[in-house]
Amino acid sequence: MRESDKNHFVFVVNTGSTSTKLAFFSNTDVVSSAAIRHKQEELEKFHSIWEQFELRASIASNWLSELEQPPSAVVAIGGLLRPVVGGTYRVNDRMIADARSNLQGEHVSNLACAIAKMIADEYDCPAFTVDPVSVDEFETPARYSGHPMVTRRSLSHALNIHAVTRFAAAKIGKSVQESNFVVAHLGGGISIVPVKHGKIVDANDASSDGPFSPERTGGLPLQQFIGVCFSGDFSEEEVRKMVMGKGGLSAYLGTNSARDIEDLINKGDSDAREVYHAMAYQIAKEIGAMATVLKGEIDGIVLTGGLASSKILVGWIDERVKFMAPVYVFPGEDEMKSLALGALRVLRGEEEALEY
Repeated sequence: MRESDKNHFVFVVNTGSTSTKLAFFSNTDVVSSAAIRHKQEELEKFHSIWEQFELRASIASNWLSELEQPPSAVVAIGGLLRPVVGGTYRVNDRMIADARSNLQGEHVSNLACAIAKMIADEYDCPAFTVDPVSVDEFETPARYSGHPMVTRRSLSHALNIHAVTRFAAAKIGKSVQESNFVVAHLGGGISIVPVKHGKIVDANDASSDGPFSPERTGGLPLQQFIGVCFSGDFSEEEVRKMVMGKGGLSAYLGTNSARDIEDLINKGDSDAREVYHAMAYQIAKEIGAMATVLKGEIDGIVLTGGLASSKILVGWIDERVKFMAPVYVFPGEDEMKSLALGALRVLRGEEEALEY
């Protein structure tokens, strides 16, 4: 029997800021899936991302064991690794070492490859990751920051951005290679990118730049922020947490839940409305900036990620950006299936796994 005709079972692990998402695929069909939500107070007891490893790994391992079907492969969301070209990578020791060192920043996505390898070893099957956050397709001008000691990095929600770009291109009847889009992935972190002929040629670094998000500050006025850093009131760890984890909506309103904030808005809370509207304003402004990278030659503006389900937020963004191009909304993310498909392409022999 050819590899393409076999029934392959793929276990997908996706560690997000506030959730651990799991799915089990039989070829392209979902057999079972779960999204385990982690309350903010549950995660606050951990002082670092890697202290969450045992919690997240045990959740994933126990969930899989209940299915009583061994996987053909385990595939994980990619973390903040070394700059790489897009594709499916076999998880190896070097990848895990870079993930553990938080090479390009601390984020829970770094945990996933190590969780995948641990589980894959239990079942004697391969572990993969697909289109990690560190996929680098930047054009040269995008790398300049303003000072030679600091280089702008290609860090984005590349997996979902590539997936929804394919959806949007199909919707307008073009190939990815002949179309241009500005894609805004709106989640716990926000990535806004120009996709030029299928390549992410620029991006805000969602860990420290661009619009503020449910739990991140985005770009900050530097002179004021330098004052905060050297005030003596905060440790380096506290400052980093302020920027990524306790910033954005969480800092302004005490919650990173868009649903809770929308409930407050619907009850007439003017502060909640003002802050939420300001986030939409910053998102729209960043979309406009990325449109200039494509010289205004854009086939559409794509909104995706969990926050794209918010009619209030999408409405505010749409009214500011629709003059540039049609707005397409793909709520949520297709990361789980995209990860499974990446593993399947290797299992079926359609492409070779890349070595990290």
